[in-house]
Amino acid sequence: MIIAVVDGQGGGIGRILVEKLRHELGPDCWIIGLGTNAVATSVMLKAGCNEGASGENAVARTVSQADIVVGSVAIIAANSYCGELTPRMAEAVASARALKVLLPLNRCGIELSGVIDEPLPIQVERLVSRVREIYDNQK
Repeated sequence: MIIAVVDGQGGGIGRILVEKLRHELGPDCWIIGLGTNAVATSVMLKAGCNEGASGENAVARTVSQADIVVGSVAIIAANSYCGELTPRMAEAVASARALKVLLPLNRCGIELSGVIDEPLPIQVERLVSRVREIYDNQK
């Protein structure tokens, strides 16, 4: 199973997701860190990704090969991350056949109604738990 973690700016959310996923799913899970920039990718690689890539083409091409795509809801919003996430990236993520498991962060001009605005660590735990459930069912 291939899990793509998409993040931008400083890669902080991606780092947390990679660390938690790696801890929960172990070394057999293949995690690809996809950054909108080299800094975000580098941070995710240091957190334990198997491989990483940066930029528009890398994100657009690689999400189409993933089984699960994780990140903030911003990864399906064109021009989020202060414009780093291009419309092509957002379209590629949203159109990918992969299941998208996204953190419901109320940023980037999107507010998710009916979602409890919880602290990031709690949201990450819920996301990792859901990915674990999917991962276990795919084995």
